[in-house]
Amino acid sequence: MRNIETSTELVAYCGLYCGACKSYLTERCPGCHKNEKATWCAIRNCCMEKGRSSCVQCTEFPNPRDCKKFNNLVSKFFAVILRSNRAACIEQIRRLGLEGHAQAMAASRSQTIKR
Repeated sequence: MRNIETSTELVAYCGLYCGACKSYLTERCPGCHKNEKATWCAIRNCCMEKGRSSCVQCTEFPNPRDCKKFNNLVSKFFAVILRSNRAACIEQIRRLGLEGHAQAMAASRSQTIKR
């Protein structure tokens, strides 16, 4: 099992922190940016197509909750189940930068900011 590390490369396009994700830590997933099987993720596809490191760089939807790719039915379902607040993660990236977000999430040992 991997240790939780601080790395901007482990910040997912949607703001989640892969570095503290159970699947990443148990080596079942390489993390969002390297997961070539995650073609189903509309957020990942959008960011990759537009050359963005995350939704924080989106100028079309400054509030990610207004984006249908970010705020879709599947994401709402997982947000309830996991008590995840990805929009708060995007706001934290805006305040602290990618490095600061990675540090905060690694320190809290969490892949998301909880609701």
